[in-house]
Amino acid sequence: MSSEQSIKRRKPSAVLVLEDGTVFYGNGFGARNKKIGEVCFNTSMTGYQEIMTDPSYAGQIINFTFPHIGNVGTNPEDHEATNPYALGMIVREDPTLPSNWRHTKPLIDWMEEQNMPGISGIDTRRLTQYIRDYGAPKGALVYDPKGDFDIEALQKEVQNWSGLEGLDLAKEVSCTQTYQWEEGLWSQAGGYSTENQCEYHVVAVDFGAKRNILRCLVGAGCRVTVVPATSTAEDVLKYKPDGVFLSNGPGDPAATAVYAVPMIQGVMKTGVPIFGICLGHQLLALALGAKTEKMHLGHRGANQPVKDLKTGLVEITSQNHGFAVLEETLPENVAASHVSLFDGSNEGVIVKDYPAFSVQYHPEASPGPQDSYYLFERFKDMIRTWQPVTL
Repeated sequence: MSSEQSIKRRKPSAVLVLEDGTVFYGNGFGARNKKIGEVCFNTSMTGYQEIMTDPSYAGQIINFTFPHIGNVGTNPEDHEATNPYALGMIVREDPTLPSNWRHTKPLIDWMEEQNMPGISGIDTRRLTQYIRDYGAPKGALVYDPKGDFDIEALQKEVQNWSGLEGLDLAKEVSCTQTYQWEEGLWSQAGGYSTENQCEYHVVAVDFGAKRNILRCLVGAGCRVTVVPATSTAEDVLKYKPDGVFLSNGPGDPAATAVYAVPMIQGVMKTGVPIFGICLGHQLLALALGAKTEKMHLGHRGANQPVKDLKTGLVEITSQNHGFAVLEETLPENVAASHVSLFDGSNEGVIVKDYPAFSVQYHPEASPGPQDSYYLFERFKDMIRTWQPVTL
């Protein structure tokens, strides 16, 4: 009997209900509970643990287009945050037992431990096509071994959920206290390094920062102080930074901008170099006077081609965002630096009269694997050459 036949003959133990009443039945795994959020798809073939623990996925249920998820297990080193922030997982095939030398726990056990439900055995291609055609919908994912589902009640709960547009999630995933980050890049021989010789001091504003971004900053020779998302310009500048980093994060950038934009503008009065990634890119653009919008699909995957408009080189990038900077709203002193070769949307900006730049994609995720690491070196070079502004 094929795996597909065996899946069809089981009593459904999990269900995915979309806001328009579309229902997918399947097999539950992980935690036995219910999650309501935005359903999106990710095309990555690897890195599922990185994805599930990325704070940028807060409020989202992830549909993986690659059918075999779980085959390398999980381990503590690959967490991008202390706790997972994605709400749940959707996969085609039942997760298998791990066969990787680095694993310490099977995916199913890890998800149960993290209170995260999953559903397998559904037509993920059909779901992906649905999202492609209609945009990322609101949905409810429920795992109940007894298979008792009130579809009508679930649909009402989904319809009553606010959605991500207009939602500020950065405050929910950010650190609450300032801390020092010292862990550097990973190597097979020794694991994560600790950098003892740092040339510059960078303050990283945590809107939902991935750990590997902080490691890349350390790897580039920076001592890193991490501050909460709601920090003011005064909070940031009291540490006398050589540079300020604006991290990735979840939610609507326009909502987070209420407190982030005044902070960024306050930092810019001093001339301190700024580097932003993902949400940090969008917030820098908003601080400069540009606008953002909710995308129909968003970009989520590790095979996204981006063109560097200065060099003409194409980078294969990892991305996770549902909002984008509107390039036509950029002011005259700001230039687009990168563009998506999928849909032409903006992927980066550089300020002409100030030491600041940002990118929409994730250079730390290394899908290339080293296509985009130069951005951390660019930030360091920018720090090296800047001169303090006398107020």
